Amino acid sequence: MRLMPRKPVPGLEFNLLGGGRWSLAEAKPERFTMLVFYRGFHCPICRRYLTELNGMIGEFDKRGVQTVNTSNDTEERAQQAKDTWGMPNLKIGYGVPVEKSREWGLYVSTGRGKTSAGVEEPALFAEPGLFLVKPDRTLYWASISTMPFARPHFPEIAQAIDFAINKDYPARGEA
Repeated sequence: MRLMPRKPVPGLEFNLLGGGRWSLAEAKPERFTMLVFYRGFHCPICRRYLTELNGMIGEFDKRGVQTVNTSNDTEERAQQAKDTWGMPNLKIGYGVPVEKSREWGLYVSTGRGKTSAGVEEPALFAEPGLFLVKPDRTLYWASISTMPFARPHFPEIAQAIDFAINKDYPARGEA
């Protein structure tokens, strides 16, 4: 499925570490919801990526951006990631069905054994994606990858959000 800017995104709900359930339909951000789909506990690049976000979460809060991170991982693997990666500031979800990942346009890979981190890949898992969703649940911006490499950097995302807010810049790629 291909998501389109300025159009509604699919619904999304998942369980959160520490209890509770997160729902996009119930999200009430001032400006955006930033959804970060990461590959899972097996991914050492995800570790670096989410650690960077953990250190910047206050910058997004100041901009009116609510941030949530999730994957296809089980609760146990998501908890391992949160504990061993040192991400106390992040809201971490888990258990997103692979079919829901596809609905969001994410690419799905098959497991290939242990990664360089020494962790077994799941049989199926989604590759990374990052989405900025407006409060009306329309897509503002998306970055979807077929590989774990070369993701958008959070300092650049924060600067882009500042620009978008200050210039009232519309979502692009809608045609």
